[in-house]
Amino acid sequence: MNTAAKLGSYALGLAVVFGGALGVGRAVGPVAQDPPTQSHTAMAKGQEGQEGQEGQEGQEAQENQKGHEGEKSEDDKSQEQASSDTPGGLQVSQDGYTLNPLTPIETGKATDFRFAVTGPDGRPVTAYQMEHDKKLHFIVVSRDLTTFLHLHPEMTPDGIWSVGLTLPEAGAYRAFADFVPTGGEKLTLGADLQAAGDYRPKPLPEASRSSKVGDYTVSLDGDLVPGRASKLTLSVSKDGKPVTDLQPYLGAYGHLVALRAGDLAYLHVHPEQSEKAGPQITFYAEVPSIGDYRLFLDFKHGDEVRTADFTVRATQGDAEPPSPKGH
Repeated sequence: MNTAAKLGSYALGLAVVFGGALGVGRAVGPVAQDPPTQSHTAMAKGQEGQEGQEGQEGQEAQENQKGHEGEKSEDDKSQEQASSDTPGGLQVSQDGYTLNPLTPIETGKATDFRFAVTGPDGRPVTAYQMEHDKKLHFIVVSRDLTTFLHLHPEMTPDGIWSVGLTLPEAGAYRAFADFVPTGGEKLTLGADLQAAGDYRPKPLPEASRSSKVGDYTVSLDGDLVPGRASKLTLSVSKDGKPVTDLQPYLGAYGHLVALRAGDLAYLHVHPEQSEKAGPQITFYAEVPSIGDYRLFLDFKHGDEVRTADFTVRATQGDAEPPSPKGH
């Protein structure tokens, strides 16, 4: 073979070798490079930064949680304040206690009326503190405040109260349970009762300073002024002569209930302790607003309890408040 032919064959062989290598390189891909190394110092700083960020976020979350808890606490305080400022008898439930009537009413018929007061655990309350010689005072009034019944129910061991009740006329009534649960605060809960029939509400009796109950006359002295304890003195006479031998009734010589016309708010009334059995009986009443109120005085004489009623208008007065004594 001549020189030219040899050179041509050698060039062709080189082309084949390089072509094959190129094909293999494309098939395999580029050779991976080692990742850049990071110093321990840089890694530590990065970790500290991440931990610091997480710690700051956790602290902020805790602070936000505390803030929300603080706001909730303030809401709870506001609710408690609103509850304490609400006159008694306007709520069927308060502080976890609920008045539950259990017996339907038939107009004009005697009913063995049963009810229960359930506590925060949902069970009937069985432990009460004695107040004015009773564990619980039960009052029923008509919505027009012309009918007033002060009853004394009896409780079974399982916490069910029962009392004879007759609603004389058809209409809407309000029942009040006034009590102090053992270990709790004084409460007055109210629940509506309905007596079926043709309901014709009567107008509120006119304001008067004198009330006739059979042979007895009871006169009222004193004014109701919102925002303070108002001194009320009631004087009892019979056939024109002062009664000086009143008999104790519910721990005092008289028991007074005050109700606001309209919503029937049940007011706090405190008797003034006295050794004299009449003719005067003094109370201190706290009224929340101006307006008309009905007062019902229970007094006992000759072994019989009688009730004198009054309509009184509360006005805004400027006189100095009296000083309550013995309550």
